[in-house]
Amino acid sequence: MAAHIGIAPNSRMKTMVIPREHGAWGMLLVPLATGAVVALRTGINGGALTLFLCAALSLFWLRTPVESWLGTSAIKAHTDYERAFVLRVITGIGLFAATCIALLLWDGRNRGLLLIGAVAALAFGLQAVVKKLGRKGRMPAQVIGSIGLTSTAAGAYYVATGRLDRTAVALWLANWLFASDQIHFVQLRIRSSRLVTFREKLRLGLPFLIAQLGLLAAIIAACRFGLFPVAIALAFVPVLLRGVFWFVPGHRPLDVHKLGFSELGQALIFGALLCVVFLL
Repeated sequence: MAAHIGIAPNSRMKTMVIPREHGAWGMLLVPLATGAVVALRTGINGGALTLFLCAALSLFWLRTPVESWLGTSAIKAHTDYERAFVLRVITGIGLFAATCIALLLWDGRNRGLLLIGAVAALAFGLQAVVKKLGRKGRMPAQVIGSIGLTSTAAGAYYVATGRLDRTAVALWLANWLFASDQIHFVQLRIRSSRLVTFREKLRLGLPFLIAQLGLLAAIIAACRFGLFPVAIALAFVPVLLRGVFWFVPGHRPLDVHKLGFSELGQALIFGALLCVVFLL
């Protein structure tokens, strides 16, 4: 019993300071990896890229303890001891992130990060506002927040090459379009675990189907205006097929863990195909 009592507080402490959104880690790291890999075609600044990776990870990690300390998350720091512990974590991570950012911006370098960071901060701020709408605002808030998470694609490419150009914007947009579709599909799967027939799935999944068509239209438009290479459509084929096949009649029991790994696989496939398209 004593051992159990000791483990429970430790587990609670961890949940107050360690990010629990596993999907968000993927939305942060896969875009970052695509930006870094695509930068290989022109040569990379390894030191700056390492600092950016550390800054991105620490800033993402910082959100969880800050929300716990402010009391805006599901798991809050209540006691004086908990608040002091969380505050120490915030201070340590915050100092590390500030050091990485200061080194990146030292002597006027990498000023483009200020623009990328401003857009990401605006997205996260708007996400916080939309979250207050309750259940109806949950998915829109996640889609808006993914703008900030996928900004690591442009950031990694920029610090590695020193260029904030069309490729950086294209990588950001492509990763955000994929993340938005992924968010919508996961929410649909959670709400449709008992559906069997095509008619049932169509009735609930019509907004998702329309969003799939919107994704296609966005890809075509970006290719038409020269932002995307035409071959980028290949990177979106697996995720589009996944969405279409869901409408095939049949019962699909919901296994959250299996769904998470499946979507991680989709993200890795998309990232790999995206890199190939830009490298070739």
